[in-house]
Amino acid sequence: MMHRTWYNKSMNNEEQPVAYDAEGRPLYAHPPTPQPTTPPVVHVTRQVSPEKAIISPQDQKRHAESVEQYPTLNLSEGEFIISAVRRHPIGLVIPLGVGTLLIGITLGILLNYDGFTQSLSLSGPLAETSSVAVPMLLFCLIVALGMFISWYVYVSNKFFLTNESVIQEVQHSLFSRQEQTVSLSNIEDASYTQVGILQQVVNYGDIRLSTEGDETTYRFSYVANPKEHVGVLNDAVEAFKNGRPVVND
Repeated sequence: MMHRTWYNKSMNNEEQPVAYDAEGRPLYAHPPTPQPTTPPVVHVTRQVSPEKAIISPQDQKRHAESVEQYPTLNLSEGEFIISAVRRHPIGLVIPLGVGTLLIGITLGILLNYDGFTQSLSLSGPLAETSSVAVPMLLFCLIVALGMFISWYVYVSNKFFLTNESVIQEVQHSLFSRQEQTVSLSNIEDASYTQVGILQQVVNYGDIRLSTEGDETTYRFSYVANPKEHVGVLNDAVEAFKNGRPVVND
């Protein structure tokens, strides 16, 4: 019992100093148990508005020229167009060619309708040119309207490279339009594809962009000289990520 009492007392006195040094600082038989401390709170002040980037007079001039040339684009301050990529006209060969062929055949029949009726020995209202002229001309008008819509939708799809981003104007139909903007910092890979002999001979293909994070892929088809455009795009992305001025030499 005496031994146990001494042991408890020694345990209780571990936190008490056993002596003092020459300067009066306490000395302990065992290091005192460290007490939990509250982490310090650091207050950081944040600017209400970020500092504006310094835009050189040359970039300001390029920005003004780009806004004047492409008024429909939403360009930020100091942003300017490096290259404007448009579709190769070969994509219009089939719709415009088929439409032209249909109109030509219809007008040819209309102009020679009397000869057709005589050779086929037709009689009655169908034998008169005036009875079929209006439907045939209306058919030609509808085909011509379809050709115009195909041309408008095709040429309205555009692809722009700026010193800050890639802007793609997508025209789905006559009254359906979409604009996609991707920052150069988010572009992970830019490549092009040419499939078949025709694409390599005529020199057109598809441009493909993939972004970081959400793994979104953007495509722009029927691009004339896609290799050159992808080269300029990759140079712009590399310069932007490394903090160098993005220009097209």
